[in-house]
Amino acid sequence: MDRAKIMHYLPWALAIFVAIVFVQSLFFKFTNSFETIHIFTTIGDWMGSIGLPAFIASGFAAWGGYTVGSIELIASVLLIIRRTQSLGALIGFVIISGAIFFHLFTPLGVSVVIDEAGNRDGGQLFALAVGVFVSTILIMWLRRGESAEYLRLES
Repeated sequence: MDRAKIMHYLPWALAIFVAIVFVQSLFFKFTNSFETIHIFTTIGDWMGSIGLPAFIASGFAAWGGYTVGSIELIASVLLIIRRTQSLGALIGFVIISGAIFFHLFTPLGVSVVIDEAGNRDGGQLFALAVGVFVSTILIMWLRRGESAEYLRLES
């Protein structure tokens, strides 16, 4: 396969990967699965412990899954539309950067508790987050000429 074909199909492959990761997680976020409750409660408790106001910490614990899931759904739709792919990648990059931050710098950790028995995922969520992080950066780089179009105003 020549370079031109690779450069044509690579952003699409990356966008489909990101959209699949985001969309498959929506079931867990929108149904309040144990894993989602654990993740967002752990982060909300941490937010409270560092001095953020209680309404922010408890609000994130209660509504974070729905909020993040909704933004991931928007990013996924934008990623599968050619004209908005770089915007979807930017939104995905911002969301996944937050996820990576919370995995690395809060009690959540890299290996997340996934059930009431205390079983852990062995870092699978974190690995997917890193894959999405890299993919969104690559999409933005590969579509860098188009990203500038969003900033230009038509006269």
